[in-house]
Amino acid sequence: MRHSSNIGDRASKRSVTPSGAPRHFHLLWDEDIRELREVIEAVLTRSGEVVRYWYQLYALHFGEMRSLSEADFFGTFEPALVRTKSSLLAGDMERYAEEIIRLGEHLAKRGIPIDEVIAALALFEESAYTVFPDNPPPPTRIFNLFDKLSHVRIILMVSAYYRTNSAVITQRIADLERDASLLPFDSRTSFHGLVGASPAMRELYRRISAAGATHGNILIVGESGTGKELIARALHESAGTSSGPFVAFNCAAIPRDLIESELFGYKRGAFSGANTDHLGLLRAAEGGTVFLDEITEMNPETQAKLLRAIQERAVRPIGMTREVPFNVRLVASTNRDPKEAVAAGQLRADLYYRLQASVLNIVPLRERIEDIPLLVKHFIALTNQRLGRTVGGIDEQALAALLEHNWPGNVRELSNAIESAVTFTSNETISLSDLPDTIPHDAASPRSASEFLLPQRRLGSLAEIERDLIGRALASTGGNKVATSKLLKISRKKLYSRIRKYGLQ
Repeated sequence: MRHSSNIGDRASKRSVTPSGAPRHFHLLWDEDIRELREVIEAVLTRSGEVVRYWYQLYALHFGEMRSLSEADFFGTFEPALVRTKSSLLAGDMERYAEEIIRLGEHLAKRGIPIDEVIAALALFEESAYTVFPDNPPPPTRIFNLFDKLSHVRIILMVSAYYRTNSAVITQRIADLERDASLLPFDSRTSFHGLVGASPAMRELYRRISAAGATHGNILIVGESGTGKELIARALHESAGTSSGPFVAFNCAAIPRDLIESELFGYKRGAFSGANTDHLGLLRAAEGGTVFLDEITEMNPETQAKLLRAIQERAVRPIGMTREVPFNVRLVASTNRDPKEAVAAGQLRADLYYRLQASVLNIVPLRERIEDIPLLVKHFIALTNQRLGRTVGGIDEQALAALLEHNWPGNVRELSNAIESAVTFTSNETISLSDLPDTIPHDAASPRSASEFLLPQRRLGSLAEIERDLIGRALASTGGNKVATSKLLKISRKKLYSRIRKYGLQ
C-alpha cells in the first residue's frame, strides 16, 4: 500500500531554509540527516544485533504481558529497520515516512496496544545506542539529532496507528452489532466485542448501554485478564463520543515519572529532551474517550493533578503557565478493591469519590463458566482469521477440561490457551492434547462437557430455548424453511413469525 501520491501533504510537512534544504516535520533538516549518516550506517550494518538487544529490552519490560513473540518481533521490526534506515541513507524521506506508516498500520491491525508500541519505540533508542561509534564517541549533538529522528518516527507511527485502529474498530462494530442490536439484552450473546450469555454478562451489557448514554466518568473494577479495556471500548462505542478517538493508556506499563507528561503534555523546552510541543493524551483524545488502565499505578501527586483536570475540564501542560480546556470522557480501571486501594494509599480518596458514582464491577471467568463455550467458539474464529487456519471447533474432552479449570488469568488466559491450541493442532478440532500445560489434563470429572452444560441450559428462559431450537433446525436444513417447519412439526406461518420475533434472518 503506497502513500507517495500525497505523502507531502499528509506526513512530510516541510518548510525550507534560505539555502533550499527542506526541513522535515519541523524537526530535522536534510543537513541533520547527513550528519547522522555514520550512526545510521552502523545501525543498518548491525541491524540483527540491534533488534536482538531491542527484543531483550522489550521482553524484560513487558514480560508475560507482551503481545509479540520473539519470532513475531524479529519478523516485524528487523525488515522494517532495514528498509527505513536504507531510505534515510538514500536521502529519501518520503519513502522513510511510507515505511513507518506501513509499520504503524500493521501493528494496529495486529491489535498491539498503543502504549506497548510507544514504549517499544523508546526502547529502540537504547538498543541503537549500543552500536554507535565509540572511538571517538559521537558528540552530544548527534545524540540530540537521533532523538529528533525518533520523534519523527513516533509522530508517523502513532498517526498511522490511530487512523488504522479507528477503521478496524468501525468495521468491528458494524460486523458484531448488525444482528445483535435487534435483540433485547436478556437474549444477547455478545455486545460491542464482549462475549457471554450469562446473567452477569447480560446485566453488564445493560449497564454499559445505560452508562454510554451519559458523559460521566466511569471506574471499571475487575481482576487482571477480565477484559477491562474491551469494556471501556464498549462504553466508548455505545456513547455519543464514538466518533471521537479512543485512547488507551496503561499506567502500569509506563514509568511513573513519565505518566504526567504523557497525560498532560508539555511545552517545547520544558525539560531536557522536550524538543517539540506535545499535546498529551487528554488533549489528543478531544471529543472521545481516554481509558486509564490500572489507575492505582499512578503516583498520588499525578492523581491529584488528574482530579483537578477532571474537575476543571482543563489541563496545564508541563512548562505552560495557563490551562488549556479539553473535552473527553475518562474511563479508569483497577484490578484492586478500590476501598482497599484507598486505605493503602494507592488511590486518592478524593479521586475515588469522583469516580465511584459510576462503577462497573466485572465478574471473573470462574464465576461465569457457562460463557466458556461461547468464548471458545469466539476465540477459535478470531485465531483462524488471524493465522489463516481452519480449525472447526473443540472436542468434548478438551471443553470439559476448560470448564473444570479455575482460570486465575480470566478471559485473557482462555484466549491465549485457544490461540496456542489452534496454532499447534494438526487436527480439525482442538483435542485435550492440544491445550497448553497450564490447563490440567488429568482433572478428573465424571461429567462430560454436555452434562456439565445441561443444568445451565435448563436455567434459560422458554424464549431462549425456543430461539436456540429454531436456530439449530434452520442450520441443519441449510436455511430451508419448508424442511425446517416439517422438522419442527409447526406451520410455515408460525415458523416465519418466530424467525421475525427472534431476529433469525
